[in-house]
Amino acid sequence: MTRRAAMLGGLALLGLVAVSSRRARSADHAEAPADPAADLADLYAFLDEDRIVMMLTAHPFAEPGATFSTTTQYVFHTSSGPAFGENSIDVDVICTFASDRAASCWVGSEDYASGDPSDASAPLTSESGKLRVFAGLRGDPFFFNLSGFVDTVDIVKQAAGSLTFDTAGCPQVDAATSQALVATLSEVPSQADPSRTNPDDFVNANVLALVVSIEKSLLTEGGPILSIWASTNEAP
Repeated sequence: MTRRAAMLGGLALLGLVAVSSRRARSADHAEAPADPAADLADLYAFLDEDRIVMMLTAHPFAEPGATFSTTTQYVFHTSSGPAFGENSIDVDVICTFASDRAASCWVGSEDYASGDPSDASAPLTSESGKLRVFAGLRGDPFFFNLSGFVDTVDIVKQAAGSLTFDTAGCPQVDAATSQALVATLSEVPSQADPSRTNPDDFVNANVLALVVSIEKSLLTEGGPILSIWASTNEAP
């Protein structure tokens, strides 16, 4: 089993997230399990009026034609309560795939949808309309200057022997060095591919995106505070 993108968010927090266009997120790429389609990258969640939208991404750096695994369960784990960790009620949203055009998703025992999830303009929808599903290849929304980070680590290693530390154990860095480190993290690194013009190493990367939109009442029986995390598991 692979677990990734654990995050906590109350509905109040998620409401602020939706209003401010900020997202609660945690990321991990290229963990390299036996099946790359079971490798989780990110989890995103936000409110859309009376619905909760959750998206997990899998198969980092997926090539065109990549599909979800037919031997894997993709799971959104949710827990709702009056406060974090208090008298919570758990509801799992489980999706499996027979092919890229045949998926089945369950919201606990409350709702179910089965069919083609690949059309974003006409998502797979349960009979009640409370569950909508899209699944397919998309550009990776994650942003990270990996090459700049690696270059910055090298700079810090080279300077480690001459660093001094304050009483809190933090290294004392002069303004010029600080500015150089920030520039390395924010600009296209000099050691990168000369053809690269964008500091985002993921700008051309693709992932498999599984998006579910669920009526809020199905996930908040225990209370208004909702916790969410995701996992992939071997299908029984």
